[in-house]
Amino acid sequence: MTGRPNTRLADLFGLSGWSKGELARLVNRQAAAMGHPQLATDTSRVRRWIDMGEIPRDPVPRVLAVLFTERLGRVVTIEDLGLVRHGRAGRRQGGGDEELADDMPWTPEQTAAVLTEFTGMDLMLNRRGLVGAGAALTAGSALSGALHDWLHTDPALKADAPDTDHPLRVDPAGLDRYDAAPVGSQEVDELERSVQVFRAWDAARGGGLQRKAVVGQLNEVGGMLAYRHPPHLQRRLWGVAANLAVLAGWMSHDVGLEPTAQKYFIIAAHAAREGGDRPRAGEALSRAARQMVHLGRPDDALDLMRLAQSGAGERLQPRTKAMFHTIEAWAQAAMGKGQAMRRTLGQAEELFVSDKGDDEPLDWMQTFKDEDLYGMQALAYRTLAEFDPSAAVHAQHYAQKALELRVDGRERSKIFDHLSMASACFIADDPEQAVSYARLALVAMGSNSSRRTWDRLRQMYRLTAHYATYPKISELREEIRQAMPTSKGTGTAGAAPA
Repeated sequence: MTGRPNTRLADLFGLSGWSKGELARLVNRQAAAMGHPQLATDTSRVRRWIDMGEIPRDPVPRVLAVLFTERLGRVVTIEDLGLVRHGRAGRRQGGGDEELADDMPWTPEQTAAVLTEFTGMDLMLNRRGLVGAGAALTAGSALSGALHDWLHTDPALKADAPDTDHPLRVDPAGLDRYDAAPVGSQEVDELERSVQVFRAWDAARGGGLQRKAVVGQLNEVGGMLAYRHPPHLQRRLWGVAANLAVLAGWMSHDVGLEPTAQKYFIIAAHAAREGGDRPRAGEALSRAARQMVHLGRPDDALDLMRLAQSGAGERLQPRTKAMFHTIEAWAQAAMGKGQAMRRTLGQAEELFVSDKGDDEPLDWMQTFKDEDLYGMQALAYRTLAEFDPSAAVHAQHYAQKALELRVDGRERSKIFDHLSMASACFIADDPEQAVSYARLALVAMGSNSSRRTWDRLRQMYRLTAHYATYPKISELREEIRQAMPTSKGTGTAGAAPA
């Protein structure tokens, strides 16, 4: 007991609408359903948890996590409730109002535990038809500040740590885990191949259709990491965990589960670092930065990109640096900083062409090709064109170059290129050509589960208002209104444009 209020639990309790007595009754009922009929919680005990910072014994934290997850319709972990021991309960950094998503540093055991718990709760929401979009995103500056010192130190895999009771198992920290067994190199090979399959499916059809499968696979890998494997296998497992967590985050972002996505990106950075892969940790943070730009927070994105680039270490390949610069340039464009954006894109081009392929390409960078560089350049110039319409012609140029090379089945990227081109054409006062590209995007979006494509379509739709009296534009606007999905609590669609 800390004697101080548990602010995390208090905040979530306030959102729940429960009374303390009601929560006590729900805890008893849920505990019995989970196999603990002897548990007897009352109102005074709930008051001590919230007002005095008392941390109840297992299984109560797990029971509370389940109850709040169901009530709020988003993943709520034991950590989110401030019920992790070792002085981590309910403290806000500096006593202020903003609360960090994660205290640093995590140990390998904590990373595996958080990974397993979070994916388990996410899967529970999927099974019960709930969504995970109700939490607030942590600011990029707060994330980067918390992660900076941790990311710049060398990870310490616990291969030489004292053995626990079982010679292969680490402390499960009181959490339910997937009951995995130790794995060998063949099983890890299969896991690595599964990442490639999931990655290709996501690129082709969007994140909505396979997100649950990726989260389930990640949950199983978390269970495997509860065992102490030989160092070379443990590093590879951490690599699989990092890749799956990035993919789970990207798929979650793709369908509008933004706080869930951010949590997966953080987990991915932790997992990559535990595997000794600092470039992959940086790339995970770059995904969080792209998310921030998409959500209209480019200043937060720049904070994250500074950390991603500095924390990735000296092993960062030129092509990866180029990709990082395109994200930074997109954030600068969203802030109307045209000169800085052009300079950053110039650096990206120089780095991209300087990569002669002397080093074996990283598996997670093999999808960043010429067309992806052009696509990001088109997006940056299209974004800048909102402030400086003369940038639209450059957006058209790069979007066309990207589209000429899109032949590998990554339909979502092609949709984005079509929308960048259509938007640039509207801004450049070429509505006839804009309609053609907008319709190409609209046709393809019907077979894609990406909410981000619809978000980008809304941005383009806004540009059609100036030409609303043109018959072809009027028809297009009606087609978009008819096709636009409406919000039904699925987390995969938004409101139709007005």
